[in-house]
Amino acid sequence: MGEPGDFQHFGPDGWNAAGAAARCRGWSVTGMPNLHSHAFQRAMAGLAERQTHPEDSFWTWRELMYRFAGRINPDSQYAVAAQLYAEMLEAGFTSVCEFHYLHHQPDGRPYDDHGAMSKALVAAARDTGMRLSLLPVLYMTGGFDGRPLGERQRRFGHSLQAYQSLIDDLRPLASDTLAIGVALHSLRAVPPGALQELLAWIGDAALPIHIHIAEQIGEVQECEALRGARPVEWLLANADVDRRWSLVHATHLNAAEVQGIAASGATVAICPTTEANLGDGLFPLRDYLAAGGSWGIGSDSHVSVSPVEELRWLEYGQRLVQRRRNIAVGAAVPSTGECLFGEALRGGLRACGQAGAAADTVVLDADAPALAGARGDDLLDRLVFAGNRCLVRDVHVAGRQVVRDGRHLDRDRIARRYADTLRALLAD
Repeated sequence: MGEPGDFQHFGPDGWNAAGAAARCRGWSVTGMPNLHSHAFQRAMAGLAERQTHPEDSFWTWRELMYRFAGRINPDSQYAVAAQLYAEMLEAGFTSVCEFHYLHHQPDGRPYDDHGAMSKALVAAARDTGMRLSLLPVLYMTGGFDGRPLGERQRRFGHSLQAYQSLIDDLRPLASDTLAIGVALHSLRAVPPGALQELLAWIGDAALPIHIHIAEQIGEVQECEALRGARPVEWLLANADVDRRWSLVHATHLNAAEVQGIAASGATVAICPTTEANLGDGLFPLRDYLAAGGSWGIGSDSHVSVSPVEELRWLEYGQRLVQRRRNIAVGAAVPSTGECLFGEALRGGLRACGQAGAAADTVVLDADAPALAGARGDDLLDRLVFAGNRCLVRDVHVAGRQVVRDGRHLDRDRIARRYADTLRALLAD
């Protein structure tokens, strides 16, 4: 593949010597889409690592998350999201799908501008240069049995009509770096009738549709008990799932569900560091790859903000279970790093709904010791597996340079505001 001076670039179609790599001498890759983000949770990373119950799980973690979410307002939302997006850009993520459900005031009353929290995210993305797919979340019920939202969930909730009004009000904000899509929090949070009505309202519109699904064994069991089917099984039977859809987590699948998702054209958003942190389980990657399924990665709760770590731990989890090496490879491409990076890039670009995202460029540090003597046939293996030093040098999004020499151009100001905000959030 040649030396760095040959301007080699890796994009969704593989290696080529043209394109944005020629901006700067060295290796470059297309920026990675981050398919699943709850921006406010970056501020609570590291705060849930003390045992609160002998069988701590996602469900006990969720109690802390609710308490923390109750403190976030539009100003703190902006400060946390700006810090997060700057970190993502420095790590090589250039677009993010923001699965946004902190809509209202903590007591559930709408802000005077019902899009205030959404617009804080839009402003943070604009100011940092992050490409944003904003996915306001429909959240209506507290479980498959249709029970009302709990007190701490009220700020998440919408009627279907109010949700549609929010989407209509946000759509005019769309631009070449901002897409507006929709998200269903989960099957347990959206009753079947509302799901059908929303999908009819969306019609054939080419916009991203994302949903949490099959993340927890308890969720699967409750869905089977009350709807007579597993979550993915039920969704595939009751909705026209197609390339617009991203199924977030989809951790607990049977063989028919693996084949069904792959055949539908939907993308699975896998979030390995969050799924590990919460004890969720492991996605059946090898079977899904064999079925030809589309997938990408997300950093979700942001205990880590690194595409490299998401890809590495996706592979390592499979190795631990199967007790062998190099799982995510294909017959034509024996490089694990190239398969991981390429498949996540292609699936991510499909799911983020951003036509220009394939042109965003991450220039790597060709002088880094980890890349000494690198060639195209080992460059991506080194990027993913050769240590923990970030190898990103420069980042361009939509023609705008946002990272130079490994630093976001506005890093210091963003970090100061974030630090002040975090201290205030944790003051009592």
